[in-house]
Amino acid sequence: MRTRPGTTGLRGTAGLRGWGGVGAMGLACALAGSLVLVLPDRSGGGAADREGPGTTVAAPARADADDCNDRSLRPSSKDGPTIERIRNREVKKLIVGVDQNSYRWGYRDPNKKGGELEGFDIDLAREIAEEIFGDRDAVVFRAIPTNERIPAIQSGQVDMVVRTMTVNCERLKDVDFSTGYFETGQQVLAPKKSGITGYDPSLTGKKICSASGSIAEDELKKKNYSADISTTVPNQLDCLVRLQLGEVDAVVTDSALAAGQAAQDPTVELKGEEPFTTEHYGVAMKKGSDDLVRRVNKVLDDYREDGGWQKSYDKWLKEGLGKSSGPPAPEYRD
Repeated sequence: MRTRPGTTGLRGTAGLRGWGGVGAMGLACALAGSLVLVLPDRSGGGAADREGPGTTVAAPARADADDCNDRSLRPSSKDGPTIERIRNREVKKLIVGVDQNSYRWGYRDPNKKGGELEGFDIDLAREIAEEIFGDRDAVVFRAIPTNERIPAIQSGQVDMVVRTMTVNCERLKDVDFSTGYFETGQQVLAPKKSGITGYDPSLTGKKICSASGSIAEDELKKKNYSADISTTVPNQLDCLVRLQLGEVDAVVTDSALAAGQAAQDPTVELKGEEPFTTEHYGVAMKKGSDDLVRRVNKVLDDYREDGGWQKSYDKWLKEGLGKSSGPPAPEYRD
């Protein structure tokens, strides 16, 4: 099995204990009902800044993205027009689009009082808020469905999206990205007792679920082994619910997310020895927000070097994904 920079042993999900069994299904269904919810604006300041100038490119992403310049802007601590607008508006907080249902990435633990969002992506969002405002709590989280991530950025509803979002050439037409902060890839999730063995001919005639607007949906359109790929949902967790209800035979999604779902429901598992794509998650921002992109890349550089990335990985992801060899190396434009 090939080891990826972000993880070691992606199939090692059994040790990542979640909410489990029948309770997992009930929880997933309850969460699915809130997937399109936009969290209340606790700042009282309304939407994020809706302006933004323009140009840029982003982080290394999928292996097949060689036909575009997918490297991000070099880090900088200098302020610019985008950051100044964020700091000077009535809302003295960073407004970040996140997930609230991805176990260990961005989720609300029902077993903890208060229901605060937590996870690997939430930690990173707080790091960025601290860099811009000097306060890790100076952030408003907005729950954004998978298929609304780019529209939320373009409309100014959020300043950025930190939500297991893969950098690729198609998305670079619509938003700017930081350099990559986590490496993953697409993989099949199916019941343990299923005859499905991976992203291979065992999918023939099977009904597969993917999130609308996701890399999984794109990959299934390219090659689906004569499977039924008509089931798409607004948010990826909905696919787990469909799988638990027996409405689909398998799910295709990021292996890092699938590992968390396998932890929530011990009756399912990742299929195949390894992901069949290579992707990097990046922080997505509005086109032309060069100063903000550079500042986020500075945060990521510091996060890699000061041990913050590894500390967050060990806290949230190590139990399920195994020992990490560290974050992907950044690649910048000249």
